[in-house]
Amino acid sequence: MTNDPVPLPGVLQEFIDSAHWTFAKTMPLWPHEYIVRGQVDDNLFVRLARHIREHGYEGRFYRMHITYYQDRGKVYWTMGAPLNETTIINRCRREDTYEHRLLNGTLPQAKRVGAE
Repeated sequence: MTNDPVPLPGVLQEFIDSAHWTFAKTMPLWPHEYIVRGQVDDNLFVRLARHIREHGYEGRFYRMHITYYQDRGKVYWTMGAPLNETTIINRCRREDTYEHRLLNGTLPQAKRVGAE
């Protein structure tokens, strides 16, 4: 893994540009989009997931360690399950990542239990 990413092959660039990315409505404080393996070309999905994992960099989301891959202002990741069990690829704008928001003091406020 490296901070200087290996460029996406053209076929994967075309795949991410043509895929229908769904906005994750259930996480409004963490704007991101995702694709579902069963709704896109399986071979290209696997190739993209593998590229993210092989050429990405290790980052964090709170206590979780995740492999991220950055391309053209977007950051891509999976949740780290074995490749044959991976069903989602996520992406967000670089400025919406945990580490960018942590460095810039823009993390969302954590809700306290019982707070109004």
